[in-house]
Amino acid sequence: MPPFPIKVKHAGKTYDVSDFDPSAPATVFKSQIHQLTGVDPAKVKVVVKGGMLKDDADMNKLGFKAGQTIMVSPPLCALSLRRSPPPSLAQQVIGPAGPIPQAPPKPIVFMEDMSDAELAQAAQYPVGLQNLAPQPDVQLTRSLRDLYQDMGRTTEGFPPFAFLNMLRQFAPQFAERSRQTGQYAQQDAQEAWGAIVQAAKSSLSSSSAVGGGEAAESGRFVERYLMGELEKTLKSAEAPDEPATTTREPFLELKCNIGGSTNYMLQGLSEAMEQDIEKTSPTLGREAVYRETTRVARLPSYLTVNMVRFYWRRDISKKTKIMRKVKFPFDLDAIDLVSDELKKKILPVNERLKDIEKERRERAKARRKSKKQQAEAAAASSTSSTPASAAAERQTPTDDPPERMLVDGELPDEHAARQTELATLLSLVHPDLEADPGANASGLYELVGVDDEDVDPDQQQWYKFDDDKVSLVSRDKILALEGGGEDHCAYILLYKSKSLA
Repeated sequence: MPPFPIKVKHAGKTYDVSDFDPSAPATVFKSQIHQLTGVDPAKVKVVVKGGMLKDDADMNKLGFKAGQTIMVSPPLCALSLRRSPPPSLAQQVIGPAGPIPQAPPKPIVFMEDMSDAELAQAAQYPVGLQNLAPQPDVQLTRSLRDLYQDMGRTTEGFPPFAFLNMLRQFAPQFAERSRQTGQYAQQDAQEAWGAIVQAAKSSLSSSSAVGGGEAAESGRFVERYLMGELEKTLKSAEAPDEPATTTREPFLELKCNIGGSTNYMLQGLSEAMEQDIEKTSPTLGREAVYRETTRVARLPSYLTVNMVRFYWRRDISKKTKIMRKVKFPFDLDAIDLVSDELKKKILPVNERLKDIEKERRERAKARRKSKKQQAEAAAASSTSSTPASAAAERQTPTDDPPERMLVDGELPDEHAARQTELATLLSLVHPDLEADPGANASGLYELVGVDDEDVDPDQQQWYKFDDDKVSLVSRDKILALEGGGEDHCAYILLYKSKSLA
């Protein structure tokens, strides 16, 4: 059974698990809960049929369904404070005639549905003191900062011991060791990326929120520049009169599901945004199949795409790699992935920027041709018998550089042209996107990283980081990461918004 989304409810908050895999071990699910709630995996208590979820349980036999809400048990002291609702009128014992029982003056609210402030008032919890010692997420973010600073001070390969130790404290699964060799076990690149980004998100938000003002604003870097928003719509064909429900949730990456017919990244992204789930219909009073349609409601400046190349094989109890070749673009147009509302906002800039990019490429081509012709003319003049003949040769109309025929015999100044284009594009940016720092206003992206590689736009080459060995490679080497064989392939793709300037 392929992975499907479920919800986890803990301490009055609901969390989304978008890739729950019932064929994976229960410990994997508990690690996912740990990433969402911060509860130590060893202390995670998942309520299932027959009791609590055990580490060696076969989750395929527990009847999990897409869209189901799973309860994570709160502490025992909290459980003892939950009040049962009063019996309904039909359940009350009939006695002597008397006044009809009245409904409670206020709706009953259970502890799972209370906020922290409401819990404190209802249960009168004593107030504790905040721990001012650096938490693992803060330590990981600081060690990442120090790592980049240390790498900038040397030309030799740098050992990231401090950063790795902090990563293992923040996400204990990275401290797991192989039973066969005793060495640290190989880990998933996507999980490492997700842990690092999550640590930066929580630590920057919490540390800057204390100061307020500009510090609080800068602390939202991850939310603004790396996090987007999804719009999910549920509609059942079995209940046509039932109105569709729409919800929104944040995301730090888009998943490209790779199936037997997936050939392109955009195809995999689109397929992941359409799925059928089963849930109880309030109008039918039974289980019904709903079509869940997902669209992007906010595009961040930096878009992370996870190529889902591993799935859990129950027969061998291991993750298996999907070798299929899937092409990914250097230039990504996300217009087909967004909601109708967002499409209306970004379409004017999207279309105009694509036209401007075409004009910029034509100008660059004209300049290159002009330089080549000037170099050839200079070489010819040095071998001509007389300067006059060389000048006459250079003045032949058919030999004039093409850009000199474009604008009154002169190529337009590139800087001035860019400023004019920028002013045009800024005038087309929707006010809502202009007021949203970190949002992509065009829907256009360019590839800037494949796992741990970075692009040099001037040289049109890429830096390849192979442990401590750094080398320059061409775009063809990047295309070879599309998969299809035993060689390296891309797992994480990082795109950044195309510049309007």
